[in-house]
Amino acid sequence: MIPRLALLGVDDKGGLVEFAQGLHRHSVQLVATGGTEAALRAASLPVVPIAEVTGMAEMLDGRVKTLHPAIHAGILARREDPSHLATLAEHHFRPIDMVVVNLYPFVTEAAAGHSLDQVVEAIDIGGPTLLRAAAKNWRSVAAVSSPEQYSEILRELDRGDISEEVLSRLAVRAFELTSSYDALIAADLRVRMGVGDSGLRAQVAVPGLLRQRLRYGENPHQTGAIYSGSCVPRGLAAAQQIQGGELSYTNWLDADSAWRTATSLQAPGAVVVKHTNPCGAAEAETTLLAFERAYSCDTRSAYGGVVGLNQPLDLATAEALAGHFLELVVAPSVTEEAAARLSGRPRLRVLVVGDSPSQSTLEVRSIDGGLLIQTTDRGADPEESFTVVSQRPPTSLEWGQLRLAWQVVRGVKSNAIVLCREGMAVGIGAGQMSRVEAVQLAVARAGDRSAGSCLASDAFFPMADGLELAAESGVTAAIHPGGSIRDIEVIAAADRAGVALVATGVRHFRH
Repeated sequence: MIPRLALLGVDDKGGLVEFAQGLHRHSVQLVATGGTEAALRAASLPVVPIAEVTGMAEMLDGRVKTLHPAIHAGILARREDPSHLATLAEHHFRPIDMVVVNLYPFVTEAAAGHSLDQVVEAIDIGGPTLLRAAAKNWRSVAAVSSPEQYSEILRELDRGDISEEVLSRLAVRAFELTSSYDALIAADLRVRMGVGDSGLRAQVAVPGLLRQRLRYGENPHQTGAIYSGSCVPRGLAAAQQIQGGELSYTNWLDADSAWRTATSLQAPGAVVVKHTNPCGAAEAETTLLAFERAYSCDTRSAYGGVVGLNQPLDLATAEALAGHFLELVVAPSVTEEAAARLSGRPRLRVLVVGDSPSQSTLEVRSIDGGLLIQTTDRGADPEESFTVVSQRPPTSLEWGQLRLAWQVVRGVKSNAIVLCREGMAVGIGAGQMSRVEAVQLAVARAGDRSAGSCLASDAFFPMADGLELAAESGVTAAIHPGGSIRDIEVIAAADRAGVALVATGVRHFRH
């Protein structure tokens, strides 16, 4: 395709003049909107104002300037259809062969914290409409949506024309841009307008704003990147890295697991994660004590792990962290003294999340050819729905350990078992194919510490063997969802062993 007429209307003027000069060199006539026209005239380029094409001046404070049949008929007319060309001729409209548009910076305006009325004015209407029209008629119209595409377009013209391969790529990119633009607008306005997420709908738009390209994905042969899900980054995606090397794909996954589990704890808490599974967790009077107890759960697995804290990282805790080989620590904040101490361990990555809570209500995962979407599993379960199903109720001390174990087990890959004692996890069994093997693993890791501990199971005991093994190892109380067809056998086993058993009615699988 050899363009003869290009319509230009860009907010980002970077590279504009050089690109327009290249188009002019190839005898492409230039038509432009207000600010773009002024920039081209300042560069002594011949340019036709958009009002001369439409016969109308901009109106409504610039809200309407390109929404006119002379523009959109010129873009959408099928060049191979004589009736379309006859219609253009009848109305004295010219075909438009190239649309050069980048969109109003809604994301920038929203991120700056402007008012709702201000960000609404930054919603581009004409730009997406122009790009979508050009992309729809991609065989005849080049949809140029980014300054990064300018050099490729000029190289194509230097070779004679713009190839169909390039035109198709430009079209797909234009649709990707407009769909992402609208998704980010919807995500921002949902928060600003207080519109609750209506859950799973017939169509979903998943917003994504590139934050950082990663060295690679889970493995070196895979590419990876992290995206923010909103114009104003929130939650872990908003974290500031204050030291350490570039975060990898797996670093981010582990940090997310550590942060979610740590922030679910009530008292000052710490979590140590390895391969997205907590291998230690604790609550205590201080962050230092919580970390020391969490690390002691499974010191072998904790080597090279990721630590999550739910309280500011202070100097005492930094001293303790510096004594271990760890990949990363994530916390809501870091004191100046702690940051100075950790700077002596430059390979340790430190993420500061701040006070920006996540607004995420949906979780998105990919499968081959599609997406799996579910609501997030967050917040504490209402204890009024818990039922003591054993003859013996838990003591007050056991209730405290059951609550902790129930929170921690939610962060462990299923099948999951967590043993807690004295405010800390002492044994964790994760990702096992059978529940009794998860109990065996948790008990083995706990060793002598299983005596007097309390157990949480992310799903019901399908039969009594898992609970019986736990009781033999010294577990005195357990909490699970209940609901198995063999619940009677499980309850009977608890009563025989004198184990207090609580059914929550809620399952917390994590795959």
